[in-house]
Formats: sequence, structure tokens, C-alpha cells
Amino acid sequence: MRKKGRQVVLDTETTGLNPKEGHRIIEIGCVELVNRRLTDKQFHMYINPERRVDEGAMEVHGITNEFLQDKPLFKDVVDDFLDFIRGAELVIHNAPFDVGFMDHEFTLLDPAAELTADMCSVFDSLVYARKKHPGQRNSLDALCKRYGIDNTHRDLHGALLDAEILSDVYLLMTGGQISLLDDGDLTDGAAEQVIQRLSSDRPALKVIECSAEELIEHQKMLELLEKSSGDCLWKN
Repeated sequence: MRKKGRQVVLDTETTGLNPKEGHRIIEIGCVELVNRRLTDKQFHMYINPERRVDEGAMEVHGITNEFLQDKPLFKDVVDDFLDFIRGAELVIHNAPFDVGFMDHEFTLLDPAAELTADMCSVFDSLVYARKKHPGQRNSLDALCKRYGIDNTHRDLHGALLDAEILSDVYLLMTGGQISLLDDGDLTDGAAEQVIQRLSSDRPALKVIECSAEELIEHQKMLELLEKSSGDCLWKN
């Protein structure tokens, strides 16, 4: 049974740009979000595409034909992959590209196979970014710069690394994490049942003042929140 509020941030690398030309998936990377919190669950797999990788694609992701020779075929990993994504909302940057390749792989195995839309909903972060930032560059690198996300370790594209980066971009772009008071499972009115009142004769709480450096970092975070959501109550 899938968890409520489960999302899978997903990226793929491929042998080329168009599955209609016989191009295949060579890497899948997924990270899990539950109630807008990153968990420790991931799915990551390199795949032998049974064809050669285009030179142009290799320049983007750096994955060579020699590296892929001993990797499993898609049919060998598809069950584990489907088990990981089924029932989740997929968060994908430029979703038609990745979904098109996924559906191509599914139908190669079985022309009557379920397609991605049959088992998942899809949130296209590129479409969302274009609506939120019209007229601006909305590549993953551009969004990292806009939201202050460090991606200096991203010299080449990699499916798992890009999925991890996209999860940070997605959370900031769509308003950050859920409320600090929301544990993700409370129903209306349930919050009152978990509030614990402190005794009036309790010892005084120790106050620890922030350092000047901590205050500067706090201000930077408030400015980032205001930039991503348009308003920041803590600054008011």
C-alpha cells in the first residue's frame, strides 16, 4: 500500500533524443518525497540499451558504450522500477521527454503494457517554472541559480544526481516544505490531541542567543523563502 502524499522525483539518461528513432534509456534515477520531505529511498539503475550511444548524448552525460556492456537489460529491472513508481506522483523536468522514453520501453516489452499515465500522475516542473517565471530561462541549472541551490558538482548530467537536485528545486519553487506543525498524517482537529501543556511551575527555559554569523545566515534563508514564494511571514 502506497503512502499518502508520496512523490517520486525522476530523471533518465538516454542514447539519444528520440525513441521513435530507436533510442533507449541507459540510466534511471529516482528519489522519494513523502509529504514534501525527502526520504532515504532511491531507485538508481544503469541499463544496457542493446544499441550504441550517440556521440552527442555521450557528451552530455558521459556514459560510454563500454561502461554499459555488462549492465542489466530494461526487462531485468522493469519490475523493481514499476514497484517504486506505481501510484506516486512523478515530478519530472520536461516530462514528455522522460515519459516518452519510459512508455517506449514498456511497449517494447509488451505492446499492451500499462503506460506511465495509467499508473502515475505527473507534475512537469518545467511547465510550472515557465508559468512562474515567464520569459526567463528555466533549465535545471538556471533554476538552481535562481533558488540558490549549489550544483557546482554537476559537471555532467546524471539521472540520480539530477533527480536529487530537482527535488531541491521543486520544494523551493512550490513553496518549501510543509508546515512545521504538520506531521503529514493529522486530520482536521487532530492537532489538539497531540498538544502537551507545560506546567506553570516549570523551571525557566534557558535562552541561547544567536551569533552574528547565525543571524546573517537566517536572514539569507528568509530572503530565499521570500524570493521563492513571494512572501515571508518571518520577515514581517
